[in-house]
Amino acid sequence: MPHYLLKRLLFMIPMLFGITLISFVVIHLTPGEPGVLEAEMNPKVTKEVRERIRAYYGLDKPLHVQYYLWLKRVVKLDFGTSFAPDRRPVIDKIKERLPITITINLFSMVLIFIIGIPIGIYCARYKDSLADKFLTAFVFAGYAAPTFWLALLLMMFFGVYLEMLPISGIKSFDFTDLNPFEKVWDITKHLILPVSISAFGGLAGVSRYMKNSLLEVLRQEYITTARAKGIPESIILRKHALRNALLPVITILGLSVPGLIGGSVIFESIFSIPGMGQLFYMSVMARDYPTIMGILVIGAFLTLLGNLLADIMYAFADPRIRIG
Repeated sequence: MPHYLLKRLLFMIPMLFGITLISFVVIHLTPGEPGVLEAEMNPKVTKEVRERIRAYYGLDKPLHVQYYLWLKRVVKLDFGTSFAPDRRPVIDKIKERLPITITINLFSMVLIFIIGIPIGIYCARYKDSLADKFLTAFVFAGYAAPTFWLALLLMMFFGVYLEMLPISGIKSFDFTDLNPFEKVWDITKHLILPVSISAFGGLAGVSRYMKNSLLEVLRQEYITTARAKGIPESIILRKHALRNALLPVITILGLSVPGLIGGSVIFESIFSIPGMGQLFYMSVMARDYPTIMGILVIGAFLTLLGNLLADIMYAFADPRIRIG
């Protein structure tokens, strides 16, 4: 096992290099450059000024030179300086927003698995029952509904009509005047809608994978043998079937790790949450290349890490994989 982990960790290095190379080339191929909009809106800007703007941002160098210089900084965990007007280091901007996005998505993931796995188990045990059909329709309605449309509906209902929950930001204007308990409750109220909307769309996938996997396991011969021995169905389900049925769900869990950053663009923009998703959207619109690359590098690393964690959890869930 340690040899396998070491080999996987070493393999992540060329994979991460390839992802960053492709991402760097693609974002530089998109139309527009930093400062282009300002230059086009000002008729007094001459060709020489535009060239100075390109030189200021380091865009006058060949693309491979730009990538080499960027890679030298990234090896030292220096993502460079943002092209935004504030000219702040990219790492500082990411540090400010990363905890917010990770907190929201962690709560969302926990909610998805706490609710989705029991729904899948229940639907598999009582297949084709009325409850199974209702729960399947319910979770797939959440999967099919557009996130922005569902968010707007809930904002109108709970925020405008009922005035129960705030509809933007993560803190109230008088946050500093509140006591510790009130501060916790204030942040909780702000997170209820974003977390619920983010989790609702993911319930269908987890519950469906859990149901289909469990039904497949329950058709195996060793389950039939356990039933023939007179073992109660609840024990068969809990001790013999459930562990093997979790393998596809482990795959989803591993692939959910990069979603801690990349899956929050829509609801962070809708709810005006100052997280990584909003930062990524604003950076793309402003052609802020260093910030875009910084977020993409973190997302790529989390993707590779998620795959590694999924393989490790496979080994713990299935002894055949561990022995192999």
